[in-house]
Amino acid sequence: MSNLNRIKVVLVERNKTGKWLADELGKSPCTVSKWCQNSIQPDLNTLDRISKLLDVDIKDLLISNKE
Repeated sequence: MSNLNRIKVVLVERNKTGKWLADELGKSPCTVSKWCQNSIQPDLNTLDRISKLLDVDIKDLLISNKE
């Protein structure tokens, strides 16, 4: 699967960990790790919650397919 999200990058930029995000969302650290590796993707509602927790625009969590 291609890289679709930038969750891992934004977590680093915000000095946050995957465990922190998992705790905030009530998800397992394993699930968040898979999001960060782009092996699975969060649903849109979860992506919206992530953007609010990290105080970024939801578009900043996605990789554009336009060049």
